[in-house]
Amino acid sequence: MVNIDDFIKRLEIILDYYNLSASAFADKINVQRSSLSHLLSGRNKPSLDFIIKVIEVFPEVDLYWILNGKGNFPKSEIVAQSVIEIEKDTSSLPIVDIPNSELDLFSTVEKGIPPTLSESNTVESIKTENNSPEEIERIVVFFKNGTFKNYKP
Repeated sequence: MVNIDDFIKRLEIILDYYNLSASAFADKINVQRSSLSHLLSGRNKPSLDFIIKVIEVFPEVDLYWILNGKGNFPKSEIVAQSVIEIEKDTSSLPIVDIPNSELDLFSTVEKGIPPTLSESNTVESIKTENNSPEEIERIVVFFKNGTFKNYKP
């Protein structure tokens, strides 16, 4: 449940950050000025439509931050810091240029690490802990965006 008093404070932080008046903010997110006034006075609670409009128009506003106060505002500063840290961590990795025709599902791009499987060494069966051969039916790779790919040997 959204604490309305805390939500109002976070909304005022957004207004101050962008140096906008309540009416300019309402116009920018395309809501009626009276709706924003009712929200800021505590008379009404924010609707899902209102929250979606805010995070669409102002991408620096984190959904969890505006609803619960968890996370950071503006989120672009945190993302920028994360990118810098990742760049520092990966700067020591060697870069190897491999033509696209040589890449497959099981190849490794980092130098010095042999691929786990190659075209000449296809796996039709594997041995389990009790050394009985098991046949691979398929390999499924799940991606973070919710999609997946099926591979059959």
